Amino acid sequence: MMQLHSVKEAKLQAKALRIALAAQGTAITHARALELIAHQNGLRDWNTLQAKLAEAEPQPFRLNAKVRGQYLGQAFTGRIVALSRVGSNTQLSLQLDEPVDTVQFESFSNMRRHVRGVVGPDGRSPRKTSDGTPHLVIDIPSG
Repeated sequence: MMQLHSVKEAKLQAKALRIALAAQGTAITHARALELIAHQNGLRDWNTLQAKLAEAEPQPFRLNAKVRGQYLGQAFTGRIVALSRVGSNTQLSLQLDEPVDTVQFESFSNMRRHVRGVVGPDGRSPRKTSDGTPHLVIDIPSG
């Protein structure tokens, strides 16, 4: 049995397995390689292995943690009031210390004190504004 530490590591092993088998003349899909990695680790399928590994991975966000970042290009500070895992991403609900204006037009504004969004492990949301800026960016302290 292998000793895997992360979903990323398992996916890299599946990719290496596919390449090794292809070099020997046996082509398999990436999905099949993931299933084989799960079986090699004593689990019934990839979904079970992925869930087990995701639980063990350190999380960059904690409930009630103070955070800072940008929401729709507006700087904020606040705290995490709810969070849940969405695959390798995290859905966060934030209570902001001061409201931010979510509208960029001078003729009106929409002040929000509570925002919600999904971010990856790097603190950046996969969803972007029309100019390519992530909707939500949470500063993750280094160290």
